[in-house]
Amino acid sequence: MKALVISFSNLSSDSRVQRQIKWLKKEYDVTVICDDNYSEDSVRVLTVVHRKSMVRKILAGLALLLHQFNSAYRLLVPVQELTRTLGHDRFDLYVANDIDSLPFVCGIAGNKPIYFDAHEYAPRHFEDRWQWRLFFQRYNIALCQKYLPRVNLMTTVSEGLASEYRKNFGVHPHLITNAPAFQAKEPTLPQPDRVRLVHHGGANPSRQLELMIRMMAYLEERFTLDLYLITPPHANKKTRAYLDFLKREASQFPHRVHIHPPLPTHQIVGTLNHYDIGVFLLPPVNFNYAHTLPNKLFDFIQARLAVAIGPTPEMAQLVIQYGMGVVAQEFTPESLADALRHLTRDQILQFKLAVEQCAHDQCAENNEAILMPLLRALTKTDTHV
Repeated sequence: MKALVISFSNLSSDSRVQRQIKWLKKEYDVTVICDDNYSEDSVRVLTVVHRKSMVRKILAGLALLLHQFNSAYRLLVPVQELTRTLGHDRFDLYVANDIDSLPFVCGIAGNKPIYFDAHEYAPRHFEDRWQWRLFFQRYNIALCQKYLPRVNLMTTVSEGLASEYRKNFGVHPHLITNAPAFQAKEPTLPQPDRVRLVHHGGANPSRQLELMIRMMAYLEERFTLDLYLITPPHANKKTRAYLDFLKREASQFPHRVHIHPPLPTHQIVGTLNHYDIGVFLLPPVNFNYAHTLPNKLFDFIQARLAVAIGPTPEMAQLVIQYGMGVVAQEFTPESLADALRHLTRDQILQFKLAVEQCAHDQCAENNEAILMPLLRALTKTDTHV
């Protein structure tokens, strides 16, 4: 059987879609459409550049403001190029990642099953930005209303997102977390006089990563912080400048805070394993941040790190359930520092040892065991799940 996977993310660094493709290729002949130079053994990759000229952006903006959403979609998404690239190919399973690929998939799938993986809650994706609310919120709601009923199988990344989709659109997503593959790692022993904190991920201004840097002012000299940060290749000017801003913030702690280039996906867990505590403080400035269950948390777990986070509900639930770290009372540098300040070497070691069971429970293999039977049933029966 043949499967088509479409993703408009930067696929070379999108570990969620990479895992999805690796699972699918075990049972399907997989074709991937993306807009970067991603490659995968035994997978056919078709590249369609997802760029918009200034004229197209202006026309799309007008269409969005006038609620001409079909026209807006054809201006925002290279529908003609996608159609031309696919030619007359047909597939037994169509996989759409995120809402921007779903209308195109629905237009070409015919009566074949569609699997939709929602990486975010689309109607409130960037609700903290007034420009996004003005142009895209109603558009994303309209896409969900029109196309979600045509989906045969849907998954998403956290229970908070799944619940919101159920409540507002009557769909029933399955939970597939962002956990990487299980790795048999031994926790690195904490040093007597040093606590090595680490964070990795995207350098996006809305994440307010500077709060973790400012936290260092409230911690003793024994605490250090390393950040491995990536800026998306198609980021706007503000986002590109954000990394320079973070470097200036880090310069206040020249021997304690270090900003590094991003890690290749296959090196993340091995590199993190050399640290003591994975940290993530993410103020809930939008719905998706408030309900995040991110890649980095599961990377911390597979690296056998203790975890220190803000009070994000689903992250906090895991940390408390397994006794593998600390949860700040508030989303402030002072509060996270308070949670960390008094930790002893023995306490950190106990947290790291407690991560082992979580690493077995929260891994890609368990997600694969959930998803693949659903897809097998889908491609055999073509019924809604």
